[in-house]
Amino acid sequence: MDLRAVSTSGFNLPNTITTLTGNVVVTQGTLKATGDKALIYIDGNTQISRVVLTADKGKRAHIEQIDDAGNLMTGDADTLDYDNIHGIAVLSGNAVVHQQGRGEAHGDKLTYNTQTSQMTGSSGNDGLVHMIFLPKPKPGATPAASTPTPPGHR
Repeated sequence: MDLRAVSTSGFNLPNTITTLTGNVVVTQGTLKATGDKALIYIDGNTQISRVVLTADKGKRAHIEQIDDAGNLMTGDADTLDYDNIHGIAVLSGNAVVHQQGRGEAHGDKLTYNTQTSQMTGSSGNDGLVHMIFLPKPKPGATPAASTPTPPGHR
């Protein structure tokens, strides 16, 4: 895991928490997460077990990853809690996740499995998780071929 920030405070010792502040960027493989502050949790084996990213007022923590099929997933929320051991990202507070070619979800809390692309959600504001599912493209169809030409424009 590659961690970058303007400043850091902490230790790379078992069972500690390191704080990163200012333009935080966390990368691991195709996963990239950004925010203004990150708490890095080091477990008893001196491994990064968890990263909690937050953003300054008016901004949001961000995560993106390209899955095994080459599709981009992006997510934004007030808080991003990434479990590095299990590959689970929990986005909470005005959470939005977009999955390229699959759709999007909005809710108070969205949980995204970075290994399987499975997502779950819950909402407390209006009691609803809002999801949009995109239809699977037909083989050989292109976006232009699926859109009818308006009359008089042939």
